[in-house]
Amino acid sequence: MGGVLAADAALLGFARALRAAGVDASADRLHSFLRAVDELGPSLRADVYWAGRLTLCGDRDDLERYERVFAAYFGTGETDRKAVSVPPPSRLRLIVRDTPEPRTTASGEREGPPTASLAGSAEVLRHRDIAELAGADREQLRRLLAAFTLHGESRRSARRRPARRGEVDPQRTVRELLRHGGEPGRLRRHARTERPRRVVLLVDVSGSMAPYADALLRFAHAAARGPRTEVFTIGTRLTRVTRELSHRDPDLAMTAVAAAVPDWRGGTRLGVLLREFLNRWGQRGMARGAVVVVLSDGWERGDPEVLAAQMRRLRRLAHRVIWANPRRARPGYAPLAAGMAAALPSVDAFVDGHSLAALESLAAVVRGADRA
Repeated sequence: MGGVLAADAALLGFARALRAAGVDASADRLHSFLRAVDELGPSLRADVYWAGRLTLCGDRDDLERYERVFAAYFGTGETDRKAVSVPPPSRLRLIVRDTPEPRTTASGEREGPPTASLAGSAEVLRHRDIAELAGADREQLRRLLAAFTLHGESRRSARRRPARRGEVDPQRTVRELLRHGGEPGRLRRHARTERPRRVVLLVDVSGSMAPYADALLRFAHAAARGPRTEVFTIGTRLTRVTRELSHRDPDLAMTAVAAAVPDWRGGTRLGVLLREFLNRWGQRGMARGAVVVVLSDGWERGDPEVLAAQMRRLRRLAHRVIWANPRRARPGYAPLAAGMAAALPSVDAFVDGHSLAALESLAAVVRGADRA
């Protein structure tokens, strides 16, 4: 029983990672995935791979994301890569096969399936504090972060497109009538298109945020793959690093950011730098109607009143202001630091930022899932 629960938890964690990567793994698709794995058994990685690929992916764009998340979540191996690379047979047939009984440990408990055990480590990793990770765990975290996508909450555009339902399009309807010599024809309709809002990330790289800065910048790198994302670092200076994060390779992007940012592990001047951002970029349109995300622990060396005033300015410009604080998840935490206390009245959503699971939740909040 424990092995089954562990396998289900691992597969659900895999589905959550796919959603964070932008795959529309809906509840119906997830149910089909779990049924397929239950039929095949989770003992072979190739079976889990094909079960997920055939049930969780909805279009061609999902395939690349699925490959990245599967490799990061379940790991890779020579034998597995060979099995996974084989295309499915053109004609499917049911095969009844004997499933080997799970082995029993010395304590009398049955061992879980190998794939569930492997994925179970990734599921545990999702909830661990990033500051505590090292070595192989941190490398796996980086692979999972590389599969992320980040899209702002959708908004209705002024542009319209042909649609089956919606308002009547008079121009297209008249053209249709003229084409048929004035004979009655079908009404043509159009509807407004939707596009994601711009996302602006302000990543704190001061000394107090040092254990989290690399992971948060890799999260920002994954977000910067979108066309409407801007990234800045804040510490003692404000640095725009959107161009540096445009490198497809995460490690090259991190190297470029390290060379561009002069204030690593320094102090924090949140109020002054937020004012500089608003005066130079935000007021001109970058923050207007955007989803602005501040990733910081809220420590402020300057006057908290300056930060409070600038946060009010930001709140008036932005569609939504989200603050992700890695310290928030710690037992007994309260936003008593002067900077955090000054900023909170102007924040729409105050969320954790300490773990992979927290960053997945942050991505959902940015998409507006908490408001749906």
